[in-house]
Amino acid sequence: MAEKKILTRTGKRKTAIAKATIKAGKGRVRINSVPLDIHHPEMAKLKIMEPIQLVGSRADKVDLEVNISGGGITGQAGAARTAIALCFVDYFEDSELEELFKEYDRSLLVSDPRRKLPKQPLGRGARKKRQKSYR
Repeated sequence: MAEKKILTRTGKRKTAIAKATIKAGKGRVRINSVPLDIHHPEMAKLKIMEPIQLVGSRADKVDLEVNISGGGITGQAGAARTAIALCFVDYFEDSELEELFKEYDRSLLVSDPRRKLPKQPLGRGARKKRQKSYR
């Protein structure tokens, strides 16, 4: 592993896009320039921390800077965890780590392709239609 290496990876979930940058450091993680320790809400923070906890003590040797835009709270957390996991796999170049992430949750390494269906004619949404009346 060469020092002074800086990598950038992206993750997507619904309409949220996260861009994570990893470099050698002291274990700092910042989400939109805010330390992860004070990130709110708590559930989103725990979701973002999953890949960091799976890596273990190796996470203390790198700094992560994550910029997230678009989507909602949960979508942003999902995009951030994907971007962070991809950064760890590429930075440490470890196939065992990749297998660990896949075994834990495949969405850590693969962005979710599902999108909202567009509205259709004769209805109020993608599937709902006007009710038919025969009398």
